[in-house]
Amino acid sequence: MLVSFDKNKVYIYILIAYKMKILIINGPNLNLLGKREPSIYGNLTFDEFFSSLKKKYADVELYYFQSNIEGEIIDKLHEVGFTYDGIILNAGAYTHTSIAIGDAIKGIETPVIEVHISNVYAREKFRHISYIAPNAKGVIAGFGLQGYELALESFF
Repeated sequence: MLVSFDKNKVYIYILIAYKMKILIINGPNLNLLGKREPSIYGNLTFDEFFSSLKKKYADVELYYFQSNIEGEIIDKLHEVGFTYDGIILNAGAYTHTSIAIGDAIKGIETPVIEVHISNVYAREKFRHISYIAPNAKGVIAGFGLQGYELALESFF
């Protein structure tokens, strides 16, 4: 709180510290990080990575949600898509198949960054298609787990 005086008037300024609210959503099979194809996805679990991310960005309210179910991902986008400052979404294989997730992103106000741990363009051809990208603020692929941090930095 700041107080200033001007002749017979007292001005009180209240400063409110605002913490950005960012949600990371991971889609199908990303609950297996650290176990699944470590040559592509690495040995670190997402919970381990998320803990380090929360420590590094203590001034941000970071939340994490993972589901293997398309409808649950859509429900979460609807739930936070008008109140959070940003969403980082790795929809996994739903990226290449889910028109519904793409439509959900189009229908919300919160900006979404699409993230992929691997370089999807160096993999199978079907992974080159994204139903999320046309409605996303941006796309980050191929930088491993660091892609989540790059996406987070884009909101500052």
